[in-house]
Amino acid sequence: MTLRTALAAATATLLLAPAVSADVNIYSYRQPDLIKPVLEAFTDETGIRTNVAFLNKGMVERLQAEGRRSPADIVLTTDISRLAELVAAGVTQPVDSGILTANIPAAFRAPDNQWFGVTTRARIVYAAKDRVDPAEITTYESLADPKWQGRICTRSGTHSYTLALVAAMIHHHGEEATKTWLEGLKSNLARRPQGNDRAQVKAIWAGECDISLGNTYYMGQMQADPEQQAWANAVNVLFPVFENGGTHVNVSGVAMTAAAPNRADALTFMEFLASEKAQEIYASEVFEYPVAPGTEPSELVASWGSFTADDVNLMDLAGLRGAALRLVEEVDFDG
Repeated sequence: MTLRTALAAATATLLLAPAVSADVNIYSYRQPDLIKPVLEAFTDETGIRTNVAFLNKGMVERLQAEGRRSPADIVLTTDISRLAELVAAGVTQPVDSGILTANIPAAFRAPDNQWFGVTTRARIVYAAKDRVDPAEITTYESLADPKWQGRICTRSGTHSYTLALVAAMIHHHGEEATKTWLEGLKSNLARRPQGNDRAQVKAIWAGECDISLGNTYYMGQMQADPEQQAWANAVNVLFPVFENGGTHVNVSGVAMTAAAPNRADALTFMEFLASEKAQEIYASEVFEYPVAPGTEPSELVASWGSFTADDVNLMDLAGLRGAALRLVEEVDFDG
């Protein structure tokens, strides 16, 4: 099996074949359909091909096992904790690029340039249009109010998206208050945590619950899917804030692997992701918020409303992930 065939099939088999010239080999946590438009535009503009292995788990372990023989040039992933984990494992390298530092604000890249955020997404509340007054939900803290008992759906408490929000709560209020909040949130659940963010919206549409937590871009994905449009049309997008902060945001990001056999082409790819063209594709096709100065969200995304992002340092949130996981397990959130 050739390297191209193995990567295109997104297998989990260890890949040790030599790199192909004028290719960029990518290990991606992001779903293939989400990044396809950006990859196609990159190849059209540069002539450099991309080979993608989709890895929904075990990316760090795989890169560590492959070591310097890894064929991967680039990792694409979501969530600051995953980016921090890659750096801590020693499987990335710093990238010195004037284009990247000019196009990606300091708040959305590592201080040592080990990773770069390419988009942001807000962690918001989906609320039933016919059962919830939008004015009722202004803060994340209010989700623990007993008035929501039996009315909230959410995905697993151990999922990275949930842990990032819990870490942000710890940042703002400390561990004791966050544990109390988690207990209140759990007591308000309509069912055990399950499914992805879209599954929560479907549950609202079906009348199983009234509100859920989710990432903004899922609304765009649902509205683009004829089978899911009814779910999307059943909810409002609301932007809660922390009582002493803003709306929780996270990033999708890119890093160059420590091995990177095609370093020059990998750098070209990273710089393309920070370009106006790629940022516009992310905005219009992936329904995320671009980070490059001068770029704007798509008309659809903008129609959901504006918000003020929480100004917590994302690396601080990554450092609190362990505490967040411990609290989630202590309250048996998924039980």
